[in-house]
Amino acid sequence: MCTISLCMIVRDEEEVLGRCLESVADLVDEIILVDTGSQDRTREIARRFTEKVYEFPWIDDFAAARNFSFSKASCDYCMWLDADDVLLPPDRQRFQELKASLGPGTDVVMLRYHTGFDQQGQVTFSYYRERIVRNRAGMLWKGAVHEVIETKGAVRWSDCGVTHWKLRPSDPDRNLRIFENMLKQGQALDPRQQFYYGRELYAHRRCQEAQQVLEAFLREGRGWVENNIEACRQLAYCWYALGREDQALEALFSSFAYDLPRAETCCDIGQHFLDRSRWDQAAYWYTRALECQRQDGRGGFVQPDAYGYLPCIQLCVCLSRMGRQEEARQYNERAAGFKPDAPEVAYNRAYFASLEEGEGA
Repeated sequence: MCTISLCMIVRDEEEVLGRCLESVADLVDEIILVDTGSQDRTREIARRFTEKVYEFPWIDDFAAARNFSFSKASCDYCMWLDADDVLLPPDRQRFQELKASLGPGTDVVMLRYHTGFDQQGQVTFSYYRERIVRNRAGMLWKGAVHEVIETKGAVRWSDCGVTHWKLRPSDPDRNLRIFENMLKQGQALDPRQQFYYGRELYAHRRCQEAQQVLEAFLREGRGWVENNIEACRQLAYCWYALGREDQALEALFSSFAYDLPRAETCCDIGQHFLDRSRWDQAAYWYTRALECQRQDGRGGFVQPDAYGYLPCIQLCVCLSRMGRQEEARQYNERAAGFKPDAPEVAYNRAYFASLEEGEGA
């Protein structure tokens, strides 16, 4: 059986590090912990699980720190996690099965990364990341922030997932600060960094700057198709914030030039028309969303609700407003099939029950 080195970079993670390592320590063969300047009990907790605890001075460069952690690995493969990641019980079992079947024909393993959740704990945002790579095969991290491994060779996709389970928010300004320091130093942003810089600007409500960065990213035509599609959505959000609704809708439609429509984009377009009480057009786009095939293996961001629950619950609203109450009720029940305990489903059931009572009075 192959061996796996877990390689992590950490800083002031005493609240979550133990939880992370307890979920994975018995699944890997070596644990490498690189501390970038903790002032709490992080290193003490790390040493409960491994003697291989190193220090690396923080230089505003995630790739540099992660590459240092990989350089200390001695196993066949390197795997990375953040301190607020965990492997939940079902994924621990999937990981064991994956490891048992992992052989020399695989260079990279892509695992699901679950990063958004609803109040019931169901995943609302997920995507694949290059999680396990063959050691000493020349695959290094790139990018001071929103870093990525430059992979090569045979890639395997797995249903095993890593859950990103934060207890408290990280520094909200860190990534933007790193990007802006890079620009001040005269460093050019590559397409991936440009895409994420635009997202960071939008997240900080600097919408006009974000719009300009994202338009430049798309105009230059060097981006990965999944980032292009997401950039169109982010650009639309910028235009909405700037009060330019026509440009927002145009940005959403422009995503169709890159590939087949994604359910996420169809739902955005549906929301555009729903917000303007144009029920028939909104219903059209939510229906199109239900026709889209979810393809996690493309590697892009995925919002699972867009492929079932969201268009169904919104079709319920649209059809009800159009006076088509029985169809609306049926879509509410379809929505319940995805999220039985959703408060919107319960509210709609009560509403339809009141209509029936009114008819019987």
